[in-house]
Amino acid sequence: MAFGSLESDDDNAPLAEINMVPLIDVMLVLLVIFIVTAPLLTHSVKVDLPRASSAPQEVKPDHIQLGIDKDGRLFWNQQEVDATGLSERLHEASLARPQPELHIRADRSTPYEKVAQAMSEAARQGVSRIGFVTDPSTP
Repeated sequence: MAFGSLESDDDNAPLAEINMVPLIDVMLVLLVIFIVTAPLLTHSVKVDLPRASSAPQEVKPDHIQLGIDKDGRLFWNQQEVDATGLSERLHEASLARPQPELHIRADRSTPYEKVAQAMSEAARQGVSRIGFVTDPSTP
């Protein structure tokens, strides 16, 4: 702060000092506000909640083995079926909840056309979960 002095050096020169009193007053007011409001923010209502133990039930869908041999014969879970029987069984499987997975096992020398026909029939009947089963071992 500038205090008056008895010396008369330069009375018209501007004062280059910062008045800190208003800044300190604002700081103290904010400090008081935070001291008062901080306990209110951490206050919570104590509630005794009921205890329950439960585990989610994961229903694993069945899987259907659809085998296709080199002659184009179809096997539904190791039972031979014809094309109409396959359509009926695929339709029944599409209505099941959760929908079963269709695992296609095709012989190495099965024509691709037979596999594509089986896949398109499954899609037409509403079976959306289709996978291929392969043998990782090399001959």
